[in-house]
Amino acid sequence: MSSSVLKIAFTAAVLGASSMAASAAWEPVRPVEFIVPAGTGGGADQMARTIQGIVTKHNLMKQPLVVINKSGGAGGEGFLDVKASANNPHKIIITLSNLFTTPLATGIPFNWKDLTPVAMLALDEFVLWVNAEKPYKTAKEYVDAAKAGGFKMGGTGSKQEDQIITVGMEKASGAKFTYIPYKGGGEVAVQLVGNHVDSTVNNPIEAVAQWRGGKLRPLCVFDGKPMNYAEQIADGKAWKDIPTCKSQGLDLEYVMLRGIFMGPKATKDQVQYYIDLFTKVRATPEWQDFMKSGAFNTTFMTGAEYAKWVETEEKRHETLMKAAGFISAGN
Repeated sequence: MSSSVLKIAFTAAVLGASSMAASAAWEPVRPVEFIVPAGTGGGADQMARTIQGIVTKHNLMKQPLVVINKSGGAGGEGFLDVKASANNPHKIIITLSNLFTTPLATGIPFNWKDLTPVAMLALDEFVLWVNAEKPYKTAKEYVDAAKAGGFKMGGTGSKQEDQIITVGMEKASGAKFTYIPYKGGGEVAVQLVGNHVDSTVNNPIEAVAQWRGGKLRPLCVFDGKPMNYAEQIADGKAWKDIPTCKSQGLDLEYVMLRGIFMGPKATKDQVQYYIDLFTKVRATPEWQDFMKSGAFNTTFMTGAEYAKWVETEEKRHETLMKAAGFISAGN
């Protein structure tokens, strides 16, 4: 799509959404807290701050959108905060797989049904990364070397998506890894650049800068098909050139939710306000550039379709975590 057509489409979307907002029965009357249940620099944090920038630049809200990181307890701090914020529409939360993994692993009194679903913004990919100084050019070469033992896998948190994928790799390949948890995807990438770990399964957005800089190398993507982005990033390669891990002998697929929820008892008008807001955000050139730079799957869902997808993912994560032995004794 040309830039002129994109601008026309964006203008039309904003005008249309603005007219809907004008007739809406509710809008924020004070600053809105945008909770990130994860550390700074990771995929959820980067997405939330990109949204904050877009909202500010295009004046999409009359009130400020304030990003607040609450990563304690594998994100449980953020989830419990929003759960306790019934009838407070001035608080929203961006979610990732810890929406499922944290309550299953820790036994905290939280379930996604305690919140009000708003919208799926995108699905995030996972890529197997190694330091560019290492000789491995394919996932098979890396896994064959890892089978000798002693390899370290860096990831965000414990008993969350990165460690779930690591256990899945062990089951699929027979290799064994020492898993080392860090607070966020940004720190994970830095540790790999410094050769403090041997690999990571970071999201594209968490490691693309280091790939561009020649510090990291992607080996495969944990999805059923290659990513659909043809622009060259580094080494003459685009995201679409990264093979699936399955095609490399690692029979494992995993994608992650990037979605929005509100606290309990949110009204239909309040939910609709945020659906309209994120519809406007998604229409901006900046959002589309962000989707491309992070190689996101751009699926968007709201309403019953979104809730049904989340419910299915909860069941899938319970199965995966049981297989990995990550379910807390209280569950």
